[in-house]
Amino acid sequence: MSAQNVVLVTAATGNLGPHAAARLLDAGVSVRALVLPDDPHRDRLPEGVEVFHGDLADPDSLDAALDGVDGVFLMWPFFTLNVDTAPAVVKKIEATARRVAFVSSVGVHIGLEPVDNNCHAYMEQLLEGTSLDWTFLRTTGFHCNALGFAPQIRAGDVVRYPYGAATRTSVDERDLAAVGAAVLTTDGHAGKKYLVSGPEEVSQAEQVRIIGEVIGRELRWEDIEHDAARRAMVDSGWPASYADGALDYFAQLTTTPEVRSDAVRELTGRPARTFREWALDRADAFR
Repeated sequence: MSAQNVVLVTAATGNLGPHAAARLLDAGVSVRALVLPDDPHRDRLPEGVEVFHGDLADPDSLDAALDGVDGVFLMWPFFTLNVDTAPAVVKKIEATARRVAFVSSVGVHIGLEPVDNNCHAYMEQLLEGTSLDWTFLRTTGFHCNALGFAPQIRAGDVVRYPYGAATRTSVDERDLAAVGAAVLTTDGHAGKKYLVSGPEEVSQAEQVRIIGEVIGRELRWEDIEHDAARRAMVDSGWPASYADGALDYFAQLTTTPEVRSDAVRELTGRPARTFREWALDRADAFR
């Protein structure tokens, strides 16, 4: 082991950041969290994390958080922030840190996402052009994406969403966090591009059925037509290119299941959690 003394976690209060901070603390690392000054979710961070106010949209605001940092657990909030400042942010990281674990996407792994989409592939390209020891965590969907079904489940017995037959290999966010912590605190991961998935193939409709079993209700899925789903996604704030990419990918997954790997077990020494295990832990969110 070659432990990193200080690691900065960006986008630190979302679905993944608090788990990443906790796993890094478990590994004996000093953890910093980059948090917006008005972030309402900073209480999600575990005790022991040092909070720094900063904004990826303002690279100079990162200086204090990056001072003395050895590694960065890098997440970019693509839905709320474009990549205009990404080159400057990456340059700031390169000037201080040695290692970066970047949370990327399965879309890059399978060649579906182009660099000019200004998303994960673009960020990978930026990092590849640096002197950093970078590692890419190309993830499939997160189990916690199913929380998007929660309002409909709490309100009734039908979930309406596109492509219920889309078969995914989603990963528990806690497992992805553990992989990121391992990458940043052990040697041998520089230049690696890991596909990180869950242990099983589960369709979106099957996810809803499992949630129903966990909470003791019979739930059913009802498909929404592609164009109607796209309009709803764009109206809710999705960039049009992201909505198109997601829906095209879901359509593909109705005939060809999402790719899978055993990276969680290989990198953490424990099996990846199933969707049912995740649903049991998060059951209250659907009641």
